[in-house]
Amino acid sequence: MPAKGKYFFNENDDCRISDPLYEKYRYTSQQHPLLLLLLFIAIIFWTTLIIIFFVTDEAHYHLAFIIAVCAALVIFAVMYLLLCIESLFRRWLTLFGVMIWICFLIIGYVSLFEKENDYQLWEQVPFFLFIIFTVYTMLPFGMRGAVIISVLSALSHIIVLSIMVSMTSQENKESILFQLLANAVIFLCGNLMGAFHKRQMQVASWDLYRYTLKCIQVRMKLKIEKRQQENLLLSILPAHISMEMKLAIIERLKETNDNRQMHDNNFHSLYVKRHQNVSILYADIVGFTRLASDCSPKELVVMLNELFGKFDQIAKENECMRIKILGDCYYCVSGLPVSLPVHARNCVKMGLDMCEAIKQVREATGVDINMRVGIHSGNVLCGVIGLRKWQYDVWSHDVSLANRMESAGVPGRVHITEATLNHLGKAYEVEEGNGHLRDPYLESMNIKTYLVVDPRSKQCVSNNHLPKTRVNDGLKMRASVRMTRYLESWGAARPFAHLNHRESVSSDSSSSQGRRRKEIPLCSTGHQRTSDRNSSQKGRIEEDIYDEMMSTIEGLSSTNPWCGKSDDFCGFSLIFAEPGLEKEYRTIPILKLKSYFACASFVFLCIFLIQMFIMPKTAKLGISFGIVAVIIVLILFVCFAEKCMKCCSEQRPFLHHLCAISEKVETMPLLRLPLAVIAIGALLIIAIFNLTTEKNKPANFTGSNDLCATTYPFGNTTQSCVEETYYAYCCILGFIACSVFLQMSFELKVLLLSIAVTVYLIIFNTLQHKNLSFYGNSTRLFTKEPRIMTNLYLVLFYITLVLLAKQIDYYCRLDCLWKNKFKKEHEQFETMENVNRLLLENVLPAHVAAYFIGEKRNEDWYHQSYDCVCVMFASVPDFKVFYTECDVNKEGLECLRLLNEIIADFDELLLKPKFSGVEKIKTIGSTYMAAAGLSVTPGQENNQDKERQHAHIGIMVEYGIALMSKLDGINRHSFNNFRLRIGINHGPVIAGVIGARKPQYDIWGNTVNVASRMESTGELGKIQVTEETSKILQELGYSCECRGLINVKGKGELRTYFVCTETAKFQGMGLN
Repeated sequence: MPAKGKYFFNENDDCRISDPLYEKYRYTSQQHPLLLLLLFIAIIFWTTLIIIFFVTDEAHYHLAFIIAVCAALVIFAVMYLLLCIESLFRRWLTLFGVMIWICFLIIGYVSLFEKENDYQLWEQVPFFLFIIFTVYTMLPFGMRGAVIISVLSALSHIIVLSIMVSMTSQENKESILFQLLANAVIFLCGNLMGAFHKRQMQVASWDLYRYTLKCIQVRMKLKIEKRQQENLLLSILPAHISMEMKLAIIERLKETNDNRQMHDNNFHSLYVKRHQNVSILYADIVGFTRLASDCSPKELVVMLNELFGKFDQIAKENECMRIKILGDCYYCVSGLPVSLPVHARNCVKMGLDMCEAIKQVREATGVDINMRVGIHSGNVLCGVIGLRKWQYDVWSHDVSLANRMESAGVPGRVHITEATLNHLGKAYEVEEGNGHLRDPYLESMNIKTYLVVDPRSKQCVSNNHLPKTRVNDGLKMRASVRMTRYLESWGAARPFAHLNHRESVSSDSSSSQGRRRKEIPLCSTGHQRTSDRNSSQKGRIEEDIYDEMMSTIEGLSSTNPWCGKSDDFCGFSLIFAEPGLEKEYRTIPILKLKSYFACASFVFLCIFLIQMFIMPKTAKLGISFGIVAVIIVLILFVCFAEKCMKCCSEQRPFLHHLCAISEKVETMPLLRLPLAVIAIGALLIIAIFNLTTEKNKPANFTGSNDLCATTYPFGNTTQSCVEETYYAYCCILGFIACSVFLQMSFELKVLLLSIAVTVYLIIFNTLQHKNLSFYGNSTRLFTKEPRIMTNLYLVLFYITLVLLAKQIDYYCRLDCLWKNKFKKEHEQFETMENVNRLLLENVLPAHVAAYFIGEKRNEDWYHQSYDCVCVMFASVPDFKVFYTECDVNKEGLECLRLLNEIIADFDELLLKPKFSGVEKIKTIGSTYMAAAGLSVTPGQENNQDKERQHAHIGIMVEYGIALMSKLDGINRHSFNNFRLRIGINHGPVIAGVIGARKPQYDIWGNTVNVASRMESTGELGKIQVTEETSKILQELGYSCECRGLINVKGKGELRTYFVCTETAKFQGMGLN
């Protein structure tokens, strides 16, 4: 089997013509059917010859010839059966070709030397011309082999006959020389036209192969893109709503490509559904904020990814769906999308497993962290809101209560409500939770809470000395380093690893288990594992392409232009089943058309030379060829006018028009078809024209003595039959001239050839010659009746060229079909790429998305540290009051519809060029989080002047003002009085992507925490900023009003400022 890796090539990485797969493709699509066709023609032709011998009662004169033909027929019949039955015989294809050529040659010479009589130079010229032409067009030889064999065939005929004629004939040397020259011209024409035909078919075959391979490559890539798209979409959204959103994206892309207007709709699409009887789990890592402040960017991203990767694994084991990660807060739901009767048990088991995992980390590293878990059971609205940065989320009063349960929980314990306890039955022991003592909301709502007793806490823990030893060994390390080193052993999958590989998550986990056993640091094996998986992935893709190409080749062998069984073609005519494709095929540009006319001109020159060597040099001959020469030259001038313009110094107006016409010759069917008909028709007519004008000429006409010497080189005895014979040869060359128009309409070529052969047969069979028996009693093959030989060869070439034209038409149609399929699949591929890009950019910022997709996709952890990023939190606190769950608003669904409109309008503002630097991070309930300055290359902030460095802070304030203005518009239309509460802060942040199953881009750091506090401690209708941010804003021209000192959780007292804006003042006036 050939190496499969050769067939996975890019646009700029061509595979070689000698590739084994191409050889098999060319054998199946071209060599095999053409060889069968040639064998079929030869068998029919020679069978017809034998029948004619017996019918004319001349068989006893040609015993040697009949024996040779019968032997060749047996050989050809065996070959035909072998080629039809066993495709493995393609390795013997060259041997078959040589055997066929030898058989042809032997039969040709047997017919010449059958009787030792007077030899004639014109004998078997068309048969050797047939050998030469079929060696190029139908036998499985390369160009070099075909040239050598064809030249040998031509030279052997010329040399052998010239020797034999000079030894036996009484003709003068001049007549022998002229006939030899005429034969040489015929063979030269056959060689050049055959070589041109072969070269064009080789190029067409290679082009078709490349397009077929590209089409299959695109099909494979399309499958990969679809799989990646599905994985990506499922990593963001559950399957029950992902398909609906995917179809919406594709429809939006189509509308954009078709320049159609979007459908007017008062509301944006809402992808939210209600689910009952679910359990919601909120979990927070206690002590993580202090730990994160000591981490490097990579350590933080690795730590979060390993922790949340472990939690994702626990969620999968317990049939829970992770909803979102908020900083170090993790929440999930059990009972989505399919309702589960054990949803409460699943959540409690997951909470206990999370606490146990964190306990192991604490004991192994000595880092003081813990897990606080809160669970509540009830109903939720789940789905996606907004237009950008989709994140699957849940909303309801029960969700808010679960959040409260977490904040009022106890570190290391699972805190549940009475509703959850009722669903648990007696699965777990519980004790009083006293949540109302730690949270006033629980007290006001009279919520009774419980703490779940972990069954594992009752078991005796053995081998406690092992973790203590590890802690003592690592006490000299920073806590973050100890955490990272330990968490690396968990081996969580990296973000988006499943998009670039065919391996499933299970294979990732299996490889990670192997890594865990070796206990090698992650950083030392990541690159090696990535390169190994890349190579294995590429190998599998190449195998798919190879297998698909093999099935395509097998399909080509099962369908051919003669059976008419194909979904793409209609019957024997090979007309495309799709009308539009048929029209496209008829009007497709023919890039090699000008070379067709050049070949036809060469054939015309050959016909002229033959008739000048053989025919009487009369005025009619000169005038007729002069007229056709003018026609041919005009056609060539029209075709090559553009090149003539470059050589011509004078630029005349009519030349510009002619040049414009010349450019359209290859592309305009209404222009190229008439030119082709005129050129081919002129050649077919001139080949026989002078014979018809002299058909009534007396046989003993000699003219004057001088004229006889020059005009009739063969003497008045043999002249008539020699002329007729060479006129027939000229007609055959006219047929060949018609066949070199390879990509022209098959129907047109058949029509021209049919008319020509009919006219030729009528002419040759109605001519009255007085000297038909000038050979006396000669019994050489058909010399008693040259007319039969002429008829046979005309019909032979006619049938051969028509069948060859049919096969070429099939190739051309196949080429058009594959290019059309490639075009359609490439468009689908581009659509999939665009959908993937939109999906990925809906999860990540564009500059981060480029890190994971494209030709240079990266699989390392993504983390960046920024010195100056402006972070904004904008919330609609009144929405919590507005949100109610009742039958009137479909249990809160209509309230979420309004929130979807608000968030979608906020997202649409990001499309404005002014806010291109603002990046939406996520939404948290009715809070909108965004950041500016993340698109700046880290480390280059210091290279900018202060005004440019801090420009994004002003842009963020402008964006906040725009949000307020947008909300005012929504209020006017919805008759509400929502107001924004905005908090802004700037400073250093760490950005990264975490989560393998549901990758999520986020930012962390003290700057983010303070910005959140600026929002939560702010006032409605105002933008609150820190003192440092206010100084920069004042430098940028904004006025800020000092609010004073406020108490910020975790920070103590901070001096804050309100940004003075017209919108803020307007909203303040509205308040009053």
